[in-house]
Amino acid sequence: MITLLWLIGLVLGIAILAYLRVGLLNACLAIGAYLLAMTLLAPVHWFIDLLLWAVFLCVAIPLNLPDVRRNSISKPMFSWFKKVLPPISDTEQEALDAGTVWWDGELFSGRPDWNRLHSFPKPTLTEEERAFMDGPVEELCRMTDEWELTTELQDLSEESWSYIRSNGFFGLIIPKEYGGKGFSAYAHSQIAMKLASRSGDLGSTVMVPNSLGPAELLMHYGTEEQKNHYLPRLANGTDIPCFALTSPEAGSDAGAMPDKGIVCKGQWQGQEVIGLKVTWEKRYITLGPVATILGLAFKVFDPDHLLGDEEERGITLALIPTETEGVEIGRRHFPLNAAFMNGPNSGKDVFIPMDYLIGGQDMIGQGWIMLMNCLSVGRSISLPAGSTGAAKMASMTTGAYARIRKQFNLPIGEFEGIQEALARIGGNTYVMNAARTMTAGAVDLGEKPSVLSGVVKYHLTERMRTCINDAMDVHGGKGICMGPKNYLGRGYQSIPISITVEGANILTRSMMIFGQGAIRCHPYVLQEMQATQDPDENSALERFDQLLFEHIGFALGNASGSLLLGLTNGRFVKNPGNAETSAYYGQLSRLAAAFATLTDVTMLMLGGELKRRERISARLGDVLSNLYMASATLKHYQDQGCPEEDLPFVQWGVEDLLAQIEQAMHEVLLNFPNRAVGILLRPIIFPLGRHLSPPSDLIGAEIARRLMTPGAARDRLLDGCYRSNDPEDVTGLLNSTLEKVILADPLELRLGKAIHSGELEHDSEADMLEVAAEAGVISPEEAEQIRSARLARAAVIAVDDFSKEEMSPKAAKPAKKPKASTTPA
Repeated sequence: MITLLWLIGLVLGIAILAYLRVGLLNACLAIGAYLLAMTLLAPVHWFIDLLLWAVFLCVAIPLNLPDVRRNSISKPMFSWFKKVLPPISDTEQEALDAGTVWWDGELFSGRPDWNRLHSFPKPTLTEEERAFMDGPVEELCRMTDEWELTTELQDLSEESWSYIRSNGFFGLIIPKEYGGKGFSAYAHSQIAMKLASRSGDLGSTVMVPNSLGPAELLMHYGTEEQKNHYLPRLANGTDIPCFALTSPEAGSDAGAMPDKGIVCKGQWQGQEVIGLKVTWEKRYITLGPVATILGLAFKVFDPDHLLGDEEERGITLALIPTETEGVEIGRRHFPLNAAFMNGPNSGKDVFIPMDYLIGGQDMIGQGWIMLMNCLSVGRSISLPAGSTGAAKMASMTTGAYARIRKQFNLPIGEFEGIQEALARIGGNTYVMNAARTMTAGAVDLGEKPSVLSGVVKYHLTERMRTCINDAMDVHGGKGICMGPKNYLGRGYQSIPISITVEGANILTRSMMIFGQGAIRCHPYVLQEMQATQDPDENSALERFDQLLFEHIGFALGNASGSLLLGLTNGRFVKNPGNAETSAYYGQLSRLAAAFATLTDVTMLMLGGELKRRERISARLGDVLSNLYMASATLKHYQDQGCPEEDLPFVQWGVEDLLAQIEQAMHEVLLNFPNRAVGILLRPIIFPLGRHLSPPSDLIGAEIARRLMTPGAARDRLLDGCYRSNDPEDVTGLLNSTLEKVILADPLELRLGKAIHSGELEHDSEADMLEVAAEAGVISPEEAEQIRSARLARAAVIAVDDFSKEEMSPKAAKPAKKPKASTTPA
């Protein structure tokens, strides 16, 4: 028994040394000292002593002799590593080189520094940005009628277009010296979110010029002449931009675009110059039908070697006025009844001068890296903001509707089935807003979070889908009958648009998030890959040897951390937070260590095959994503001052994410390519088994009550969402009715008791309030208050109907190409 305890102590000691990452030499000295004490003091059989010393010396001696270690271990590993490295295309390499590593690097480390997380400043608006939100943004939302926009006009109103231009909505990110607003990324996100909470079409129209539009590309890569000419025109709306990337045969695989530009000589403004003949076919281009400036991505070829010896010059970006001869602006697409401007464009042998290239001739072939850097910012802001705006609108309207609408003489929000849907809507909205805010804040810190932008793009659009679907279920017939009174239908119809754009969600989840993150964010893998590219083999081997054994120590430390934190349930680590949230940090620390362990073993076992094992990659990507969103949720709660009334949203969000992390890891182990390794990993990943549960029904019920009741928690959740109290407005009627119904409820209760007790007798429903007032059960003013609430409730639950003539399709009118110099019609 004593021998067993000594052996258990040895194993635990090694695990603790690995977890503490004490270094190879120090660890060997500590283990040697323990073995010596064990030999001298413990009644261990001589054979066990001899075996332990033999194993220890056979491992410790070569590891601590650099030359021996390098030749006997590192050199064979170096050769193997070079063989299993996945082939990386030029575009994949440029994607890896793009962007920066931020909190995702902490998660891949297996040991996130929570103090660092909370040291990031809370994103805030300046006074100027707040004034713009409260003034022009509020007014633009107010003047937007989504039914008119999507059904009668199939476009923004002329008034809205004019307002957008005159108030600088297209120049949010353009610096003030060029006439733009120069707003922060957080302000950009807040504006886009509020506009999208009113209308997805309105949000899309403003988002595109401020994300992956020519303005951002010009700001980072344009020549001074290009900046001085175009940025003021884009800022004041003189020019409307679009960016054409997607081709019919190259969607998510944009690197395979067939569009090309041939370097040649041609006539330009009466002179022969070197330029390019560009041929392209693009589609799904937002703002394309009304754009005056076309951003274009294509591949450049120099067959006559006018620029040098290299013939294939790579992906390049140009900025082409749409009035240029040969540019063809196609007719509009019609994406799921959405009315934002979207359509194809093309050109054949369109000659452009070199100064049409963004950044000029020197930037030929740099287009993909330019796009990757700008895409990471656009994905970090526009789509997460639009998705969160839609989720906040769903929270606002569904919470109010569940309180206003009655069945079986009860508000439908009192039924547990409805509460389950409300909990998902409110909990998801809180998590989405937290992730959106933290990621926009990272951009303001100077980060270009290429991996995290994929995380928030995918997960926030998917959670938005869940919110809107749940909202439709709660609204029932109210949600499915289209008309001016329906505030959900168009959003429901257009859900797949955000799922599809800027990289299809299936691809983003199954290939990009973990596939890019595992190389880009891992502390050693990218460096090891770079070491193999060193032409000096001795130098490469020396560098690889150092990295390899640091990596081994890192992997052992994470495996030990997963085991130790799993056995103690994450309790014996120092965590921030309060009594309610501290345990969540411990669980995240445990799961981060387990994730890092799974990552290393998966990459070791699969090597280049990982690119083709998309389901495993997707599940590991889900773990990374949920770790990030849980971190953001806890930080958001901390930044808000830890208000107690918000705690149910935090509990629901984090517990839902933790349970999903465990499930994803479980599925990875079940489907691990080497079954034996998967079985051996399980006690390290789940030493106490899987035990994290989804949020309880009690937490869900608390969220439902907060969504149905005006108060501080509801106000914070809906902060930044367009909220009207005007009964003439489609959502304003809902908000004003909610207040009326809540004020009238005690009166309705008093009235109901009087009726059931027999105190009131009446002949019909119509005169009941008058009878009650005459009997003194309620006052005449209270009777009017009840009547007003009932009328408002009836107006809320009403749906639209149409005559046969109104439902008949109107005669199609020939499409006209909008003129560039006029307001789009």
